[in-house]
Amino acid sequence: MKHVMSILAAFAIFGVVSCGGKEEKKEEKVTLRTQTTEKVETTSSAVSDVKPSERVDMSTKGIGPIKSLTLDETINQEMAAKGKEVYNVNCLACHKPDRRFIGPAPKGILERRTPEWIMNMILNPEEMVQKDPLAKELLMEFNGSPMANQNLTEEEARQILEYFRTL
Repeated sequence: MKHVMSILAAFAIFGVVSCGGKEEKKEEKVTLRTQTTEKVETTSSAVSDVKPSERVDMSTKGIGPIKSLTLDETINQEMAAKGKEVYNVNCLACHKPDRRFIGPAPKGILERRTPEWIMNMILNPEEMVQKDPLAKELLMEFNGSPMANQNLTEEEARQILEYFRTL
């Protein structure tokens, strides 16, 4: 009987010691996660508080076939109307004109990006998200949803760009 009591006491002591150790390990994990989260938040805050979709970057033309583009001072209404049609068929599923959706809203895009960058993003989205730093950041901001290549012609992309000028 004494022998059984000794064994039960040993198991009880072993149980208390092993449970206490697990609690300490759980606390360490929580502490490490908190420290990591704080470091990540500090790093991202230090880089920029402005989302890529809202950041103004008129210094790059992007990667693709469009190297130079000059826009007329007046909007070509006929071209813009065709651009709206192309946009409604190919882009509207992911891009709402004046609000964030699966992709960024095009309203005001010409105040934040060069015409060349916009057209290269329309015509060459795969290479842009691979090599253009801003396109990579936009991909991350929009949950990794890449822009689909609609295989548009340069003329169609230019029409869409003209439509964007009317928004």
